[in-house]
Amino acid sequence: MTAVDTRPAEPGPVDPDQPSASADALLARRSWKSPILFGVFAILLFILLVPFGRGGKAIFDFTSTSQKDAYQIPLLTLDSHLTEIITAIILVLMAAGSAYFAVKRRKMPLWYVIVFTVIVVFGFLVWTSADTGHNLTITSLLVGGLGLSAPLIFGGLGGVISERVGVTNVAIEAQLLFGAFLSAVAASLTQNLFVGIIAAMVAGVLVSFVLGAFSIKYAVNQVIVGIVLNVLVLGLTTFLYEQVLVGNASVLNAPPQLTVINIPLLSEIPIIGPLLFSQTIIVYIMYVAVAAVFIGLYRTRWGLRLRAVGEHPQAADTVGINVARTRFWNVALAGAVAGLGGAFYTIGSVGSFSQDMTNGAGYIALAAVILGRWDPVRVTLAALLFGFAENIGLAAGPMGSAVPNDFLLMLPYLVTIFAVAGVVGRVRGPAAAGRPYIKS
Repeated sequence: MTAVDTRPAEPGPVDPDQPSASADALLARRSWKSPILFGVFAILLFILLVPFGRGGKAIFDFTSTSQKDAYQIPLLTLDSHLTEIITAIILVLMAAGSAYFAVKRRKMPLWYVIVFTVIVVFGFLVWTSADTGHNLTITSLLVGGLGLSAPLIFGGLGGVISERVGVTNVAIEAQLLFGAFLSAVAASLTQNLFVGIIAAMVAGVLVSFVLGAFSIKYAVNQVIVGIVLNVLVLGLTTFLYEQVLVGNASVLNAPPQLTVINIPLLSEIPIIGPLLFSQTIIVYIMYVAVAAVFIGLYRTRWGLRLRAVGEHPQAADTVGINVARTRFWNVALAGAVAGLGGAFYTIGSVGSFSQDMTNGAGYIALAAVILGRWDPVRVTLAALLFGFAENIGLAAGPMGSAVPNDFLLMLPYLVTIFAVAGVVGRVRGPAAAGRPYIKS
């Protein structure tokens, strides 16, 4: 006689990217939000590139600063005004094409958004570098953009884990900032980079413990707890910096810095090599983290339970999953991942801690989570977009760009607003995110 397994079945995977029947009805409506945004960008760029186009030459330099590329790509010299006109026409045609998806009630493909974004950036770079007397070094621009994106990616991955399990994480800014502070202090005291990395993860976990305790155990509004933690950590680190670090900078705020590790052969590939394979260990950890979170969420038992708790905690509870414990420890894990982004600021980039050095990066990472629809790969792409936008603003100023410097500094925040308001369209996050679960 065959034994019958009477144990309750695991809940099936529930994915916010696979909407229910009611959500399908909403998505079936024509949404003109993205076509309108595309049209606005196309019109603005058309006005900038055609009537106000700049003559002269735009010179793109693809060599790396190390000059160790296996093959040196020659300079690309473009006629600025002709290139601007062609770019403007392509953008107008793509904006018109985006209306096709709205008419057909079809979701706009991700590749279409990426291509449109790349062309917008290309047109702006041609316009801003035209006839300045400076070569635009593309490799340095990309490497710098990846560096600015790294903390956003770590913070975004932490946000994905936390919100997928049902806890809205507005405290990413606090996790990044406290991770940067504790990493600098620990690495300075021990002169050990590994200790600094671990300390950053511990700092993120400590912030998560507070977030988890109040939001899960005491059912306090999760958004309010996150905002309070951001303000608390900012005040705490500012106080400790002024009262402790400033007077003992040589002992407490002089951490060693991570060195660049060149992957043999791969680092010599033009453009791709310096960008991806000539980085510090923390960037290589970032690559692993993105892959691990993606595989973990969609291919493992851990990810199945995590998403079940974030979508329908009552159903997960009925099959024996401890909802509170699952949420608490996954929020702690999210804090550890976000804390790594804080370490990038101190031991991976700047070399010391300073007041409010994250400068709102946690909020941009939260925007990347929404823009990326709570998917690790999409969130990574969104974080890269924001990081590259910031680096373009920083790089265009010294070149003598005609754009006012204040506008260039606003560029990453403007991109964030436009992206979240328009490109993201209709999305549904994890159903139970932000809702405390009280076992009946």
